[in-house]
Amino acid sequence: MASPAVRPETDLDLFAPEIVADPFPPLAKLREQSPAVYSTKWDFYLLTRYADVRATAADWETFTSAEGVALTEQFNQQIADSVLATDPPEHDALRAVLSDKLAPRGLAKVRQQIANYADTLVAEQVAKGTFDGVVDIARVFPINVVGDLVGLPIEGREKMHPGADATFAGFGPFGDYVLAHLPQLQAYHQWMGTMADRSKLAPGGWGEAIMDAVDDGRLTQLGAVRTVSAYLTAGMDTTVNAIGALMTLFAQRPEIWEALKADPALAGPIFEEILRLESPVVGFWRVATKDARFGDVTVPKGSKVLLHWAAANRDPAKYSQPDEFRIDRNPLDHVAFGYGVHACAGQGLARMEAVTLLEALASQIDRFELAGEPVRGKNPIVRGYDSVPLTVTPRS
Repeated sequence: MASPAVRPETDLDLFAPEIVADPFPPLAKLREQSPAVYSTKWDFYLLTRYADVRATAADWETFTSAEGVALTEQFNQQIADSVLATDPPEHDALRAVLSDKLAPRGLAKVRQQIANYADTLVAEQVAKGTFDGVVDIARVFPINVVGDLVGLPIEGREKMHPGADATFAGFGPFGDYVLAHLPQLQAYHQWMGTMADRSKLAPGGWGEAIMDAVDDGRLTQLGAVRTVSAYLTAGMDTTVNAIGALMTLFAQRPEIWEALKADPALAGPIFEEILRLESPVVGFWRVATKDARFGDVTVPKGSKVLLHWAAANRDPAKYSQPDEFRIDRNPLDHVAFGYGVHACAGQGLARMEAVTLLEALASQIDRFELAGEPVRGKNPIVRGYDSVPLTVTPRS
């Protein structure tokens, strides 16, 4: 008689500060251990292999988002019925509200506006000579791009990055980081709650399109607030943290910067590779609607499953030398934006933001140097930098 299968387990706390600071060695061990490993600390199954993560993300019927994409029930209640936490057909209807704005034709209409802003912002920082790549560019450029596209007032935008960062942290356990950032989270969501109001929004923007959906019955007023919040939150942190990581890379690996200056067409591939390497949003949860098999492991119906984008993007079975930045890789099949029906709706905008900013940097800066030690952030769900002090030499 065959012995029952042993459930692979780990007592490792993936959200402990020391693991957040350097997650990839322990994730590599867990990837080697089993395709699905049960976290005894947090009661979920962890997926780290690229093929499994991608296939699970594609199978929304077996792995639902509608029962929660965050770890805690408390936070899942806060984002219930949003575009992040619904499945088709409800999910499709929510995405349709801004689908024309986020489609290639819609984005093409705003590309020059975004490029002009990138040129202006970079020129302001280059004139200073020394600046912080995160504080002065990475946390300014995407926030104002998205804020302008939504039609948000300038007043209050200072709440957007701290609030979005705290919101992402809320997807994980309610630990020290979340508790320390509750004021920022609450201030952001209180402000957002006042934005589903035509009188606050510039005409012609995304916000107006969302309010049109309220008027014709496609969205409730609460649905409008959650839709705006979901797009704002998801539209910032991936881009913000990828840009901060690129600033660090250009100072530490000058040959990559030289390659970009020589060929600005490398902006796209460079952005894709930093997304793969850094994976700013480390993962989201799903709930199994039936028993599911991963190799010899059965994930029981009702179990929470963490799709670890960051681990999948460094799977050596998918990418050779996965811990190295390779300028020739252009990994368009990475999962930093998720995959399947829940793949980031704003990824086209994120790519446009990044490419226009890199083009502006390449046209105005000759050399990057670190002016101090880069400081990594401590958010358990979002990988990024809090500070990257830089000195730049302008192009003549």
